[in-house]
Amino acid sequence: MLNSQNQSSEQRHEMNREDIQVRSGGRILVESLRIHGVDTIFCVPGESYLDVLDALYDARDVKVIVCKHEGAAANMAEADGKLTGRPGICFVTRGPGATHASVGVHTARQDSTPMILFIGQVHRGFRDREAFQEVDLRQMFGPLAKWAAEIDDPARIPEYVARAFQTATSGRPGPVVLALPEDVLTQAVRVADVSPFRPAQSAPLAADLAALRSELALAQRPLVIVGGGGWTSDACRDVMAFAESNGLPVAASFRRQDLFDNGNDHYVGHLGLGIDPRLAENVRAADLLIAIGSRLGDVTTGGYRLIESPRPKQRLVHVHADPEELGRVFQADVAINSGMPAFAAALQTLAAFKNPLWSSWRTELRRNLVAFGQVPAPSAEYRGVHLATVVAHLADVLPRDAIVSNGAGNYTVWVHRFHRYRQFGTELAPTSGSMGYGFPAAVAAKLRHPKRTVVCFAGDGCFLMYPQELATAAQHGVAVIVIVVNNGMYGTIRMHQERRFPGRVSGTDLATPDFVALARSFGAFAERVEKTEDFAGAFVRAQSAGVPALLELRVDPAQITPNARLAGGSQRAPENKK
Repeated sequence: MLNSQNQSSEQRHEMNREDIQVRSGGRILVESLRIHGVDTIFCVPGESYLDVLDALYDARDVKVIVCKHEGAAANMAEADGKLTGRPGICFVTRGPGATHASVGVHTARQDSTPMILFIGQVHRGFRDREAFQEVDLRQMFGPLAKWAAEIDDPARIPEYVARAFQTATSGRPGPVVLALPEDVLTQAVRVADVSPFRPAQSAPLAADLAALRSELALAQRPLVIVGGGGWTSDACRDVMAFAESNGLPVAASFRRQDLFDNGNDHYVGHLGLGIDPRLAENVRAADLLIAIGSRLGDVTTGGYRLIESPRPKQRLVHVHADPEELGRVFQADVAINSGMPAFAAALQTLAAFKNPLWSSWRTELRRNLVAFGQVPAPSAEYRGVHLATVVAHLADVLPRDAIVSNGAGNYTVWVHRFHRYRQFGTELAPTSGSMGYGFPAAVAAKLRHPKRTVVCFAGDGCFLMYPQELATAAQHGVAVIVIVVNNGMYGTIRMHQERRFPGRVSGTDLATPDFVALARSFGAFAERVEKTEDFAGAFVRAQSAGVPALLELRVDPAQITPNARLAGGSQRAPENKK
């Protein structure tokens, strides 16, 4: 009977194989992406993956966003991964396309974002001869990605793609890179598809929760720090409920402010660039830190001075999805390997503490945050648009679900200090500090959530990394609003330069185009704002335009941070091009 059943099974298997259509590698790949739920692909086309593009012609349920630069395409995919929790998908060609796109892979790695970068590769028979645009992509991306591989057999495409999705989303999320030799995509084979991926995440043990409870029982000045990747709206809600039921203060790690409602009385600030000095002192004064999801990197820890490595002065409970992260930099008193949703849900099983000391401690931290968030009056010598007033205005008028993005530069200090993020999935900002990230990320956000308001802050240098993506936004009707903060310099570098080599300006002046004319040439709405009181009206007009919009703010070059001015003012103000 058993042999009979086996023969029947084998016969059915052979019949099923005969029913499978012979397909090219490119078509197998596209069908695999659809099985795993892909609905959007960001790319710059290349001849190395023409068979994929051809297969996408028939995949009408997959939106193909053709970008103007591979770096922007990769940033868009990374932002899409941040917003959805599913791998953002990017396709680029070999050589130059791959090197350009590497910036997005680096951001996805440091930001713990699920992403898959597919790269067309040279013909298998041409490898190791320095063929046209040949790069050993496995070696190149090995240090950047969670997994980098090359598919040598079209029959294994479903296997590799399934593993890519599994790897990108399981444990600590991150990027995967798959190289696709051109002839692998053209070769036709008969192969079965696989089932959709299912992310694997760990959960806390009962002993972990008991250890956490013991730490809380002894603490007088506890502080929760939220950060990292792998979060969901439910996980954020559960952590907020835990903080509220226990009266715990919660701080956000670098560029993770949307993990906890900034308007909630338990939120006490941002552990990032431009940190409130009083919050820094409170981190040092805490006797228990509960780090949920954060790696506690150098920015969050103030160069490992607020939280010292390897043995912090504070008691430390460290929760992270990657077991290899636990104990790597900090020796925690309690190390818990868990995904964020599972850990946050488990917190609801803990009985609430009623420690009266925590209330006064939390109230002090919250009071400091409120004071730090007050908009300072501009100094008598200040000229141009007052950026703090602009950001505070948007914090008041934007919907709770508005998405705010930014790249890198000193202008971001104003955004992180004066904007209030009210819910999960509203902050798109690279912990990798990648210039140019904000605008492509905003385009991806508006594509993913067309009914939500999406605002990008970008410095003049930051925006000039990918201004050509205005064409992408216009082509797809993406009514995103980008606010270009123009001070005529690479502000962050100038700040450090002034500290080390005062008065010796070298390499940090920035010649900028007429941003308004540039934006209008792409069909975008654009205005230049030179007075603070003119911003509110300009923003309303930008919102009503129904097309991509750019507002150029002329700010004071001497105001290098919200609290600091360059000694003797700036060497040069941005030119007033009209």
